[in-house]
Amino acid sequence: MLHFTLDQILELENIYRRNLINSLYGCKPAVLIGTSNSEGQNNLAIFSQLFHIGATPPLLGVLFRPDSVERHTLSNIREMQHFTINHVGVDMAAQAHQTSARYAKDISEFDATGIEAEQMEGIEAPFVKKSPLKMHCKAVEEIKLQVNSTILLIATIQDVFVDELMLGADGFINPQAGGLSAVAGLDAYFSMQAIGRYAYAKPDKPAKEIHP
Repeated sequence: MLHFTLDQILELENIYRRNLINSLYGCKPAVLIGTSNSEGQNNLAIFSQLFHIGATPPLLGVLFRPDSVERHTLSNIREMQHFTINHVGVDMAAQAHQTSARYAKDISEFDATGIEAEQMEGIEAPFVKKSPLKMHCKAVEEIKLQVNSTILLIATIQDVFVDELMLGADGFINPQAGGLSAVAGLDAYFSMQAIGRYAYAKPDKPAKEIHP
């Protein structure tokens, strides 16, 4: 097994170090965040730094790189508060990845990548029409981390739209049933294959598999 110390990591060539550290955490959900500004300009960007914070109320967190340069998604959320999160299907991974390109602010990534937008009644932020699992969120708190100026945005989930084939009788959403993709590092996309689902673990009983 290879061993990298902190000093060795810091001495690595920049691209190698970036790929190494970003892929340490394995696969994460690939999602597209849709926003608009007060002028009606739509924006779409790929993210993988999305995580659960709480269920009651439903809260999630999104990490943004430091705003020392222009961040169109973050700027639009600060202005409008509302945004959408759209899970990426395996059939649109290439288009979704293309949204990471540095397009000018006046260019919509929907148009540039050929991803079709969808507007839901009463919600200004745009959705990805083909996404089988999407959410409308409202920003409630922003925290700048002192350690590296990364920005943590906390939001409440206002609406959930899910393909009925993905939703189980107990409320579990099956990503494989929706053909969702995951991303490792900055540029590697994977399909999701179920291994198993297990009952609530107890110290005096072995793990018991349950149906998804």
